[in-house]
Amino acid sequence: MEINWDVFIVILVVVLSARLGSAGDIVHIDNVAPKRPGCSNNFVLVKVPTWIEGLEDNEYVGVGARFGPTLESKEKHASHTKLALADPPDCCSKPRNKLTGEVILVHRGNCSFTVKANVAEEAGASAILIINNQTELFKMVCESDADVNIKIPAVMLPQDAGSRLEKYITNNTMVSVALYSPKRPAVDIAEVFLWLMAVGTILCASYWSAWTAREVAIEQEKLLKNASEEFLQVGAAGSSGFVDINTTSAILFVVIASCFLVMLYKLMSFWFVEVLVVLFCIGGVEGLQTCLGALLACFRWFRRYAESFIKVPFFGAVSHLTLAVCPFCITFAVVWAVYRRISFAWIGQDILGIALIITVLQIVRVPNLKVGTVLLGCAFLYDIFWVFVSKWWFHESVMIVVARGDKSGEDGIPMLLKIPRMFDPWGGYSVIGFGDIILPGLVVAFSLRYDWMTKKSVRAGYFVWAMTAYGLGLLVTYVALNLMDGHGQPALLYIVPFTLGTLITLGKKRGDLKTLWTRGEPERPCPHVQLQPLEQKE
Repeated sequence: MEINWDVFIVILVVVLSARLGSAGDIVHIDNVAPKRPGCSNNFVLVKVPTWIEGLEDNEYVGVGARFGPTLESKEKHASHTKLALADPPDCCSKPRNKLTGEVILVHRGNCSFTVKANVAEEAGASAILIINNQTELFKMVCESDADVNIKIPAVMLPQDAGSRLEKYITNNTMVSVALYSPKRPAVDIAEVFLWLMAVGTILCASYWSAWTAREVAIEQEKLLKNASEEFLQVGAAGSSGFVDINTTSAILFVVIASCFLVMLYKLMSFWFVEVLVVLFCIGGVEGLQTCLGALLACFRWFRRYAESFIKVPFFGAVSHLTLAVCPFCITFAVVWAVYRRISFAWIGQDILGIALIITVLQIVRVPNLKVGTVLLGCAFLYDIFWVFVSKWWFHESVMIVVARGDKSGEDGIPMLLKIPRMFDPWGGYSVIGFGDIILPGLVVAFSLRYDWMTKKSVRAGYFVWAMTAYGLGLLVTYVALNLMDGHGQPALLYIVPFTLGTLITLGKKRGDLKTLWTRGEPERPCPHVQLQPLEQKE
């Protein structure tokens, strides 16, 4: 096709997705809220399963307080305790009803959280559940002069959950609850599969890019041997179907991406995510039809349809095979868009995403290591700035807010590969942004093209080392992610030094750095230019 939506959308996917993480942080380390002895807990999410008349009912999620003891991490160690209403409801004064170890349900307001907890403890409650006056959760902190010698846990529930429980008790229904805060496993199998998906995508894209480049080089050599000079000039003016990045475009790429990211941050809403879904579907459709077309063209039965073309208005010359697979690709993308909120929709999102990434890495290329270094260097700074430094200006990480799709009502943006966490009691997804695959993938694909052009063996080449460096960089990112309790990490912070450092160090050691840095391919003599023997003087 003459119009490549992948080139247009590559900026968008890098803007939105230079982040790796697990959806939903369960521990919030807040250095702004005041701390002191007895009031230094991290704000953790708490599971509150309920039983109505002895039968298991809904499970709610609350948030723990800055004060009080830590909760059990396993449900089997958390005791089922009867729930009682506070009287008065705000629990700012001694309750009228006598408590014998029940969990007390109170309303927020009229006094501080620590006062409520102290009153509940003195009345004999084993824990206190505070109903927020909003649907969101709120951080329960301590006042400077508060008594924080509190021996019972305090948990805040959202308004709808608290109101539901209160209604049961008001109707004389027996309600019991358990309070526990399970920890995430150090490693989830989803992260292993996500690592394999990222590495496998770059591996496939690199071999396709190198094979295509070699085929083009072979055709050029045939033309140089057989064609006339006039034909060579006409052929050189034609389009190769690739987009080579230069140094200037690499720098502008990140500048434009930063401006676009701020625009998304300011305009993020439900309708804006819908626009992103449409753009993702457009890129996914072309990526899927490009990959399917290339795969089917390998079979003899489909090859003649891949080599015969028809002119389509606006799109130019399109092969019959592309026209045949296009309806399937469009249907696939539309079905995913309509049902993207169901539990297994991540499979369709990953298929479209991988196809889009492979197609982009096939079309967009870095011509040498210099351009690759500038591109990854700028992306490295871009990633760090918008994940970490942006908190100083915007009071929150712009990259993470945009990637999560906050204020949009959606569970994240579609420009991510995602897999559900299989052994995580909190559920959620492990995710990796397209940009964390595409940007280093451009340099890895370049290393394989260089190896094939120079006819280097696997051991003497650069691709295996570049591929290994990417895999190790991504692995270190997961280690950092788990050490940071699941908080989103800029993957390029770890991947870029591994990948570029390996190629530059190895190239310098082997004496190939100058060629890698400037030309990016070996010098080839022109076969049609032959040396003439010197005429003998008479």
